[in-house]
Amino acid sequence: IDHRAATIGEDFAAERGFLLPLPGEAFGTAAIMWPRVDRYARIAVGKCRYSVPARLIDARVRVVLSANQLEVFDGPKLAAVHPRLIAAGAEHLVLDHYLEILARKPGALPGAAALAQARAAGEFTTVHDAFWAAARASHGDADGTRALIEVLLLHRRMPAAQVTAGIRAALGAGSCSAEVVAIEARKQASAASPGDAGDAAWPALRPRP
Repeated sequence: IDHRAATIGEDFAAERGFLLPLPGEAFGTAAIMWPRVDRYARIAVGKCRYSVPARLIDARVRVVLSANQLEVFDGPKLAAVHPRLIAAGAEHLVLDHYLEILARKPGALPGAAALAQARAAGEFTTVHDAFWAAARASHGDADGTRALIEVLLLHRRMPAAQVTAGIRAALGAGSCSAEVVAIEARKQASAASPGDAGDAAWPALRPRP
């Protein structure tokens, strides 16, 4: 810079005409990696772990890691989305990823780390807990927990507000049946305005479209 007759701005103005135009497409800055899913339906990225759907256990998955987000792909299909973790040893577990396993082993749900995280995030609500308590009182621990899991599976195809309303309606009618919850949730869908359908309280449980 010293001893130059022109300023930086003047030199840049002289060079501008020789520069190529910017590319029309966006330039991806995310890192791509291919971790293997462990037996606990988790992948290790750096020193952190993230859950994936249990059907992917022992498979290699494509991970797209950006500054704030981690995306997991099963072939071309987006299978999971997580916030990027920083602290060594941290885990981000999604309860929905474990529902098929928990349906076979319902006794593992009360102590599941994924359940604790869902509660902390406000995704597993007091309404879910009320249904679970009623179902266990009516059907026993194992079958009552399976009934809860059937209700949680409804979140995959219905907005959370409708499922929650269905649970309240079922409990109000003295029922702790997942089928009744589904019926009542569909009634809520019919009564809701179009703007209500996208009001989902469980965004972490479903990857974005």
